[in-house]
Amino acid sequence: MVSNFEILVRLALACILGGLIGMERGRNRQPAGLRTHILVCVGATLVMLCNIFLFELYKGIANVDPARLSAQVISGIGFLGAGTIIKEGLSIRGLTTAASLWVVACLGIAVGLGFYVGAILTTSFILIILIIFSKLEYSFNMKSTKTVLVLKSANLEGQINLIVRKLKEYEILYNNISIESDDGDLITLRVNMTNNNDILNNKIIEELYKLQGIKYVQISD
Repeated sequence: MVSNFEILVRLALACILGGLIGMERGRNRQPAGLRTHILVCVGATLVMLCNIFLFELYKGIANVDPARLSAQVISGIGFLGAGTIIKEGLSIRGLTTAASLWVVACLGIAVGLGFYVGAILTTSFILIILIIFSKLEYSFNMKSTKTVLVLKSANLEGQINLIVRKLKEYEILYNNISIESDDGDLITLRVNMTNNNDILNNKIIEELYKLQGIKYVQISD
């Protein structure tokens, strides 16, 4: 039987490991942050401890499968992950956070089972993937898929904010916007952005033309 001290150690370790991943997600302003990841990890740890307790309690009396409850955690965590996935236009956000919640549940099961080495090493790999790989992915995208949006519009109040909001709606990454004025009646915007999806490009052009005062839109390499 697992001692009370060992139970305390496992629950505390679940808080730490889940919290490390939750801090990274919270820092990036994701729907599921520090507290959510800790709760998932601690909950999964408790389920695994309950598995062990039931197995020890009914060992030799009834046929108890110590893996049954933990299997339900893995399948049941899907509803929480689905709540972090957001569809905006043609883009989908939150898949990485949903995956992190699922793997944090797996961490909790490992900690509850006493598989400390596997849990700690997995946490290290998760943090490397979330922090370092995201920077590498962003750097690769910025180098390989640069495009320029050229747009002419009537010089209306708040027009630039509407255009920028439309780009953000489709999660377009951009690093520079230049604005030129043509005799006060028209303005020309040049936006350096990252996007390699022709279907999305066409959709953006179509949506920008729907804005009042837009005269010309073009996206080129």
